[in-house]
Amino acid sequence: MSEGDPGRPIESDGRVVTELKLFGTLGFPIILTQLSQMGIGVIDSIMAGRVSPTDLAGVALGGNFYFPPVVLLAGIAMAVTPTMSQMHGAGDEARGGAVVRQALWIAVVGGLLAMGLMQFGEAGYRLIGVDEEAIPVATAYLTYMSFGVVPTIAFFVLRYLCEGLSWTTPSMVVAFGGLALKLPLNYLFVYGGLGIPAMGGAGCGLSSAIIMWLQLFAMIFIVRYSRVQRAGAFSEFSLPDFSVIWRLVKLGIPIGITMFFEGTVFSVVTLLIGRLSVEAVAAHQVVFNVGSVTSMIPVALGVAATIRAGYNVGAKDYPGARRSVYVALAAALTFAVLAATVLLLFRDLIASAYTTDMNVLASASALLIILALYQFVDDTQTTAIGCLRGYKDVRIPMGIVLCSHWGIGIPVGSVLGYGLFGLEPWGVSGFWWGLITGFGIATISLNTRLAFLSRSEQRIRRYAEA
Repeated sequence: MSEGDPGRPIESDGRVVTELKLFGTLGFPIILTQLSQMGIGVIDSIMAGRVSPTDLAGVALGGNFYFPPVVLLAGIAMAVTPTMSQMHGAGDEARGGAVVRQALWIAVVGGLLAMGLMQFGEAGYRLIGVDEEAIPVATAYLTYMSFGVVPTIAFFVLRYLCEGLSWTTPSMVVAFGGLALKLPLNYLFVYGGLGIPAMGGAGCGLSSAIIMWLQLFAMIFIVRYSRVQRAGAFSEFSLPDFSVIWRLVKLGIPIGITMFFEGTVFSVVTLLIGRLSVEAVAAHQVVFNVGSVTSMIPVALGVAATIRAGYNVGAKDYPGARRSVYVALAAALTFAVLAATVLLLFRDLIASAYTTDMNVLASASALLIILALYQFVDDTQTTAIGCLRGYKDVRIPMGIVLCSHWGIGIPVGSVLGYGLFGLEPWGVSGFWWGLITGFGIATISLNTRLAFLSRSEQRIRRYAEA
């Protein structure tokens, strides 16, 4: 194994420093990948918004129907990462090819089912009572996007294969390539040109579907002709093996559900805040956007922790896996301190970059103080979930997230925000204190679970063999 391989074991000298370097090597490309993916959404919003508010609303509504099934399927595909990481640590990468081929069957079958469901988007919009004017754009956008579901999930499978082998650069390169293509393709389809009529917001969906296929082809090329070929993903054709598929689904569904409910908790909170005032929603959106940016580092640390912990578990270096966990959590806590400091010192400047409305500015600036505290519970929670995934421990973390976020965070936020049970209403800040409460309980629970699991070799082996 080469000296620069971030999957290598840690030598006796400079273990923590070396581990930190490996986390940087693994995590930095993940951050850039996330930025590229965010950039595609930003381009769609800006360009659709320049056509008309209806087109912008249609793109947003289409995304609301598109992303839930895709997030769930991507979570199932994420089972490939800890599986491959542990095989990599055991020096058994060649056996991973069969696993990847079965994951690709999940991508094809699951993607086709999701694609079929998306064809009923118009009926769903009418059932909900969406504004009639936005339905044609939303339906057309969703239809085009549906043709990209299969390649998107297949891309994730191959991305997670690379990440499981401690190589996060390919997804970054491919994501940047997609971002570079997005702008010209959007101009062509959204505004028209070269004999193609202007399609408005629906054109955003068509350009995205094309990019999804191109990204899949690029990732296939990388897997076929790079060092990843040692896994043998394309060395032969395999029919569905339901025993392997079931193991992946058992591992992946809790990951997908966790990802889904982590994301949708903010959608629910936004809807609840919408009952307060337009200014409250605007201030919340500013803080949520800032929080989305700061969350990139802990998300990257979580993925890197999955890779490193999984590698060491596969190598049966259980103290090494525990060291990876501690380094990841320490890095997350350090970043939380830095992020909180920046938010506290520059909260007025940050808020002013989003709005000039004095009421929204004052409210957003005050909420950024709460966001500074939120960094400590969110960053350590996100990283702890990634660490546990490295051990293939996904069911109990799923239950913790559901109970703490939905069973505690949202109810507490509603009580404080609306002033229920005779309490003085706190407004939008009450909902953020509710989030801190829920995420804080999740952080304590997840890290307690992690400390317990990482010290039990018997449990570690049992999860690894599942």
